[in-house]
Amino acid sequence: MGIFILRRTAVMLVTAMCLTFIVFFLTNLFPNLEKLAKTQGNFRMSDEAVNSWLDSHGYLQPLPIKYGQWLGVLPGWQFETDDGITGRCFKGTKTAAEAAEARGFCGILQGHWGQSTVFKDEVSTIVGIRLALTGKLMLCVVLLMIPLALVVGVMAGMREGSKLDRSLSTFSILTTATPEYVSGVIFIAIFSSSAVGLKWFKGTATSAMDDANFVNFFLPVLTISLYGMGYIARMTRASMAEVMTAQYIRTARLKGVKFSNIVMKHALRNALIAPFTVIMLQFPWLLNGVVIVETLFNYKGFGWVLVQAAGNNDIELLLAVSVVSVVVVLVTQLISDIGYVYLNPRIRIS
Repeated sequence: MGIFILRRTAVMLVTAMCLTFIVFFLTNLFPNLEKLAKTQGNFRMSDEAVNSWLDSHGYLQPLPIKYGQWLGVLPGWQFETDDGITGRCFKGTKTAAEAAEARGFCGILQGHWGQSTVFKDEVSTIVGIRLALTGKLMLCVVLLMIPLALVVGVMAGMREGSKLDRSLSTFSILTTATPEYVSGVIFIAIFSSSAVGLKWFKGTATSAMDDANFVNFFLPVLTISLYGMGYIARMTRASMAEVMTAQYIRTARLKGVKFSNIVMKHALRNALIAPFTVIMLQFPWLLNGVVIVETLFNYKGFGWVLVQAAGNNDIELLLAVSVVSVVVVLVTQLISDIGYVYLNPRIRIS
């Protein structure tokens, strides 16, 4: 198991390097850099002024060098101006002696994520705050979505073809087929607007960023949970129905074992192998795929930052968001592979 984890970790690092390089290449295309220069300077800047601004901020260096500086494996750039020396690793201008004493390596490996051109703050601070807000939302969604989906899937798969199975399967399909922006609007109209009169919850989750409670946080949690639970419930139902027709289940029933014991002790563990993959895939989706819900309920989390970074051409912030997303996807895949072994002892790692 240890060797397997080390190998997968090495593959994850190579994959992360490749994916981040692709994102770095796309964000550093010249049209994006030109837009960035005009946004930070003047939209009426001439081509010479644009090139001068990009050169003084290190954007006109060869792509591999810029990528190495961003990672922190190459020394940061320094540019000499009339007022002094500017550089990647320090703010403002410094003299030649001060610039020589400044640290030479300042990339993500050293914890330097850059400065946001939109929010005028450290990228690491912005990402940390917004990631914590989305993490709070993800935790509440997982605590509601996964148990509810497993219960629905197991109950539907226990007796395939029964009225309960058809009813729960229809419910699962409806939740999956209804987009979040539709169910969210419906919930707001029913439970928080004066049109119906059921003012049980707030139609916005802005106050939940500071103080989350049942009134201001339940609607966005319910909206995301209902949409995501359909996939898990359908997969659990199919897996449970297949396991219930296995020979060892029939033998246990012929021996007179209680049906509840058959389900809980014999069928459930094997039935959870396939849904486990779907459950792990929900975490990357919850991190980046809840943009609509965060926008609908005005909850400024990680997805909201992603939209702001992409819409405003905030290159440093967009790169940081991409790194976090890649890491979450790769880590969840590793956990998924390890979970297979513990859920099914017949799976062996060669």
